[in-house]
Amino acid sequence: MKKINIFFLITFFLFSNGLADENSEFKEWKNSFKKIALANDISEKTFDLVMSDTRFLPNVIKYDRYQPEFYEDTKTYISKRSSSKKIKSGNKFYLGNKKLINSIEDKFDIEKELLLSLMGIETNFGTYVGKMDILSSLATLSYDKRRSEFFTNELLILLKLIDQNQIDYKSLYGSWAGAFGYFQFMPSTIKNHAIDFNKDNYIDLKNSEDAYASAANYLKKIGWKKNSPCFYRINLKNDIPQKYLNVSAKKLSNKKKLKFFKKYIENFDEIEFLDKDFKVAIITPDKDIIPGADTLNPAYIVFDNYEIILQWNRSLRFALAVCTLKNRFENEL
Repeated sequence: MKKINIFFLITFFLFSNGLADENSEFKEWKNSFKKIALANDISEKTFDLVMSDTRFLPNVIKYDRYQPEFYEDTKTYISKRSSSKKIKSGNKFYLGNKKLINSIEDKFDIEKELLLSLMGIETNFGTYVGKMDILSSLATLSYDKRRSEFFTNELLILLKLIDQNQIDYKSLYGSWAGAFGYFQFMPSTIKNHAIDFNKDNYIDLKNSEDAYASAANYLKKIGWKKNSPCFYRINLKNDIPQKYLNVSAKKLSNKKKLKFFKKYIENFDEIEFLDKDFKVAIITPDKDIIPGADTLNPAYIVFDNYEIILQWNRSLRFALAVCTLKNRFENEL
């Protein structure tokens, strides 16, 4: 028992010392970052007000290094996010906001089913928007070396939005990665695409009016085409060259006209009705993530709208889940 206690004491001591060093270095980073912020025309008053209480969050680093959902097989990932329970919750939310949602669809020409799908997957229709201190999360990830440049830029944008009185810094609680509101916008997305739809001189992405309009505005600007296909599940023949199989969401390559892939798709008769001149790509999302995964299964043919969802979130599975849930809503609303 004494040996065990000593072991825990040593472990606690080492952890405490390590955390103390990390906090000390974080304070030094914050002092350096202040100079960068001021050089980017963020007022000292705003910086001191909103950054004084930011702290290093070790759990954010853990989440960044390992995100369990990235290691789920595609079937599990999609089924969790497009369940009957999700459909039921979405129907309830739609009925309570029908006038707003229909008006947004008409104004921006973005399907209500897509907006419901994104909101349902991102925040379960606004019931879980995240509880992390976004300023501390972004500061932690900016301080961290792995993706410092990206998160430094996001933090600077957020500080600028606060400085311009477009966002209330006291409301900034969201995801560990700094995403905010019903649709989980990063600061750069807020800056470029969020709108004050209800004209109250304030962008509130935890308000259905501003949040829905902002999401629709974003999708419209990045090129979503209403009533165009997203993906279809396909069965591939064994002779398909490996170069046509995309396993990463960073950039889909070797896109061809649909008719080119006909010779490699066993169930092509199921998508025979589609325009053969559609430019498409093939993805096999399990191959490089799931140990022992079949090279050719599952496989999907994906279209331009699928790549639009990848701009929202660079995850092959996320885009499949969004479009699956969207399709399910089409049969329910």
